[in-house]
Amino acid sequence: MDNMTRRKRPQGPRRRQARGGNQRQLIPHPPPIQNIGITYSTRLRFVTNAAVNATVITFQNLLDIINFALTSSTATDVFQSVRLRAVEMWATPLLGSAVTCECEFLGSGAAASGDSSIHTDTSMGIEPAHVLARPAPRSGIALFQPSAAVAAFVLTCPSGTVVDVELTLRGRPNLAVATQNVPAGATPGAWYYRGLDGLAVATTVFVPQVNSSGTD
Repeated sequence: MDNMTRRKRPQGPRRRQARGGNQRQLIPHPPPIQNIGITYSTRLRFVTNAAVNATVITFQNLLDIINFALTSSTATDVFQSVRLRAVEMWATPLLGSAVTCECEFLGSGAAASGDSSIHTDTSMGIEPAHVLARPAPRSGIALFQPSAAVAAFVLTCPSGTVVDVELTLRGRPNLAVATQNVPAGATPGAWYYRGLDGLAVATTVFVPQVNSSGTD
């Protein structure tokens, strides 16, 4: 019993010394910051006020949705790059008729190619047609893209369709990207929502579902 006790006694100080040695190996400066830009993930909702037939939605359109008015007739995007996570649609037919909604991820464009998949649903009666489309994880469309007239997806749906888009947006300092379409009578310093196609509320087919005072 005494021999076993003597063997264990030296181990305690050695373990304490090892722990003390690890505590002295601390990072000598504050840790690095991986990203100082602004990242914002959201779901935006729109309702179509007319039938849509193979309408192309570009990454420029997606970034123009949320914009900042510099003057009454000029605006810039609040964010400078966007990643498309999902497109979801609901379309309700009239009694006795059928409706179809469709979302296609194009395969064109070297930097932002899709998987050429088409997501579609047709419904009759009172149950809405429903599509939940996500770009393939390894496709270019699933990556962050800058503002460019490159197709993100193509929509076909009837009037009254609810269209949701799930986006992750990123903003960088000292980078201003003007909207494709200029605002009319905007309040300088205010930010606005536009349609899914990048057009002002007065002309868009995809009406943003927000307070009308916050739309351009």
